[in-house]
This record gives sequence, structure tokens and C-alpha cells, in this order.
Amino acid sequence: MLKSADGGLRPVPFPIEDPERIPVKRYFDADFYQAELKHFWPNVWQMACREEQIPDVGDWIEYENVGKSVIVVRTASGVKAFHNACRHRGVPFAGGTPLGASHTTAHGNCAKSGFVCPFHGWRWNMDGESTKIYGKHLFSEHQMQDAELNLIPCRAETFIGCVWINHDNDALPVRDSIGPLADRLDAHNIDKLRAEWCFGAVLPANWKVAMEAFMEGYHVQQTHPQLQHAAPMMYDSMYALPRGAFPQMAMDDLSHTENQELQVKSMALLGEGMAGMIHAKEVDIARSMIGIEEGLPEDRNQAMFMWLGMVMHQISERLKAAGEPVPDLCAVSQSHPINAVEFLFPHYFLLPYFSSMSAYRIRPLGPESCFFEIWSLTFFPEGQEPEPIMEPTVLPYDSPEFPPIPRQDYANIPIQQKGLHASGFEYMRLSSQVEGMISNYQRILDGYLAGAPAEKLAAATHKLGGNFDGKIEDLGL
Repeated sequence: MLKSADGGLRPVPFPIEDPERIPVKRYFDADFYQAELKHFWPNVWQMACREEQIPDVGDWIEYENVGKSVIVVRTASGVKAFHNACRHRGVPFAGGTPLGASHTTAHGNCAKSGFVCPFHGWRWNMDGESTKIYGKHLFSEHQMQDAELNLIPCRAETFIGCVWINHDNDALPVRDSIGPLADRLDAHNIDKLRAEWCFGAVLPANWKVAMEAFMEGYHVQQTHPQLQHAAPMMYDSMYALPRGAFPQMAMDDLSHTENQELQVKSMALLGEGMAGMIHAKEVDIARSMIGIEEGLPEDRNQAMFMWLGMVMHQISERLKAAGEPVPDLCAVSQSHPINAVEFLFPHYFLLPYFSSMSAYRIRPLGPESCFFEIWSLTFFPEGQEPEPIMEPTVLPYDSPEFPPIPRQDYANIPIQQKGLHASGFEYMRLSSQVEGMISNYQRILDGYLAGAPAEKLAAATHKLGGNFDGKIEDLGL
């Protein structure tokens, strides 16, 4: 399905010839954007909604991206999805407002009424089966067969508490596409996380520019100076100095207790800056453990890692005692480790630290515009989960109502898009050591544009798991 008509690979506009250099026209050229619309988005798994948004039989929600609308619905036999077009004359049978024109998310329940086309009243049940054609005798018999009337299904699979859709009926399953990272995420009970809040914003930037801002931590010292100032030894050990086996989490000239205070201050800044990255309840538990020094080794960095292990244990025990479905954080951090940022190709991010997480989703609105959503995710005791958040609170991208960390990132992204148009600026010049994820995912994108075999694309995508702050990989494409 991905190959060109003659079985060869398609030419890619502005291809990546040096993996450390990304041609800038990929971020604004209209032909490149059209190639993405034609050959990329129809063939990738997209995070369409959170499962908690469709908890009951008949609940549905619209997912729209690059002009294609899909209705996701929970049926008696599981989650299904349908392409949002009446089989009569193509009018959307639910929702239908383009993303960008209105940032509301259409949703409802069709258990009793089914889906009804607003144009001529054709109807379907939640399983997409035609139930009513007004004036059926007016149509030729061959147009009234079930195959001509039933809604057209779209591939849909559930994973980590979300529904994923794919327009390619021949695509590999979503878990096969993501690879080993899928099992690592499962071990952290991510499917049981629930959204506390969700913000959205239109950014005047290409969707890839917006995504790449979160594929490395190299920008922290300048973009997020409050984090750098709170824990300079940690960030300097990862970026300013040659990397060791472990980051430097403590300062040698401070006592154990003083280093613990420094770490909790850093945690609090992360929590205030981005909520789900570290939840206030986790910071409170860590703060309650300041001053524990008995049994800690003299080496300050070893002692800090041991103390952080104690904090993780207490977070697990105390939150589980409160009824939250938190995993054993110490155990899963060893058996199924996940990074501070995990990118789920092509447009979804998870940002974990202890048990809670932030999540990002980016959708293009054009060559130089995108819609960016942020969730704060955490665990709740069973039966105390909040009402599902059905749509984001949409703000201007420069709104002071955003948490501090995305507000700082959003200050850079639009001006970077402008800078890409500067005369003489032909390439983004990447570090092969800490900006490898940018090159890796961009070259996988090229694989889709060229029509590479699905198995090779999946094998390359697997290498994105754990690749945050990582190296440029040989993708085999």
C-alpha cells in the first residue's frame, strides 16, 4: 500500500542526506506538507482520544486531523471507529467542524438515537449498521445493499488508556508499531491514569518544530533557567560536561539533608511548572522524607540515588494505601524503565517522573500552524475518578494562564518558525549525541514518504523508545 505503482520507492522532497542536518524547507514548504498529507498521516497510528472520554456503551467522540474526521464509539462489543461521512452525500453524521475553525470537541451518546445525518436523516446504530433510509424506494436497488449503506470502519485499537486510529487497514497493530516500549509503559499502569486538566493552543509553527522542542533536555539551561538554577549539578553533568554512567544528583559540599532539600526544591519547580510531571502529592511525600540520613553511604551521589529510591517506595506505598492503582515504582524502574520523556510516534508524548505524568499531542493545521494539547495525568482511588475532560481549555499560545514550563517553550517555538525562513539558513545542525531523536523520527517520516516496507518502518520506530536525549541511530531504512 505504501509502495509506488511500479513497486519502487517514491522520491522524497528535501530528503535528509546527512542525519545531523535537517533541511529547513521540510518545516514550511507546501509540497512537503502535501506529501505528509498524502503518504504519512494516512498510514500511521494516531492517538485519537482517552478511553475515559467514552466510558459507557454508546459514548462517542470525534477525532479530526489534517481534514479527516473519525468518530470513535464504545459499543457493546468494544471500541470501534468510523469515517465520519454519510454514505449518501458525504455530510458528517456527527460533529464535523474542522480542527482550527473551532476548538470544541464533538461528543455524545448514540445508544438510543444512533447516528443521524443532519442533511437527509439517514441513520445508523453504534455498530455502523444502516437502520433507516428516508424514502428508500427512491433509490436503485444496487445502491441499497448493506455494503453501500453501512458506515465505513476505521482501524481502532486501545493502548495505555487511549484509543488509537489508523486509516491504513493493512497497518501493523499499534503495539507492534511501538515495539518494546509498549510493555514498559504497561508495567507502569498508564492505562489507569486519569486527566486532571487539559489545555490547548494554536501555535504559529510547523507541527514538527513544536514536537522537536521536547525531544531533548539540552534546552533547559536557557529556556527553563529556574530548573537549571535549582539543580545545576544535574543538568551540567548531562550537557555541560562529558556524560558519566549516571547524572550528578547531589553536590559534594552539601550534607545529605541539604542535598535532599535541593532535590525537593527541584521537584516542586517541576510540579509547579508542569503539574503531571511531578504531582503535588508526590512532592509532599518527598518533602516529608527530608532529613533521613541513617544508612546512606558517604558518597553524596550514591546517597541521593538511595534516598530517591526510598521516596519512590514511599510514594508507591502511601498512594496505594489511599486506594490509587500505583505500581511498585522501585520494581518497575528496574524491570521496565522509562525515560523522563517518551515519544510515541508520530505525535504523542508522555513525560513521567514518579507515578503521575504529563502528555502532549500535536496536530498540524497547515505548513506553519499546529494545535498543541497538554494533559496532566495522575492516579485516583477507584470510585473517586473525576469527570472526564471532553475538550481542552483553549488559550492563546502566549497566555499567562499556561503553566510556566510550556509557557517558556511556547515563547521559543513561534520565533523559531520565523528564524527558519532566514536567508542562508539551510539546515538544522543537530548534536549526534543528545539530539538524535529529532534526526531519527524525521528519517522514519522519510521512510513513510518514500514508501518503505511496513516491517522496516516498525523496526526503526522501535528505536525511538528510550531515545530522548539520545544518539542518532542506524535505522536500517
